Amino acid sequence: MNKTRNAKFTIGQVVRHRLFPFRGVVFDIDPVFNNTEEWYQAIPEEIRPHKDQPFYHLFAENAESEYIAYVSEQNLLPDTSGDPIRHPQVKETFERDRNGGYRPRNALLN
Repeated sequence: MNKTRNAKFTIGQVVRHRLFPFRGVVFDIDPVFNNTEEWYQAIPEEIRPHKDQPFYHLFAENAESEYIAYVSEQNLLPDTSGDPIRHPQVKETFERDRNGGYRPRNALLN
């Protein structure tokens, strides 16, 4: 019997990668891995995460660019910097709250 796991992070939460220098805002969550096998196999085996954990879609950024990232829960930490995320899709999708996090814009909820 599969044990259901609750996601540790929430939609709108700002997180950072545990190993690589990027951070982002969570905009979607898969309860388990839901990407291609090719994508999964491209991750070096020594850092390849288990598939049976939540995976997060992020509006991500590093020092050079903004992009969409797909990251396992084990590789994320909360970002407590309070710095805004500059990814252009963040302003389209979220409103900034007074605590420095983000909440979905009402018009986009379904």
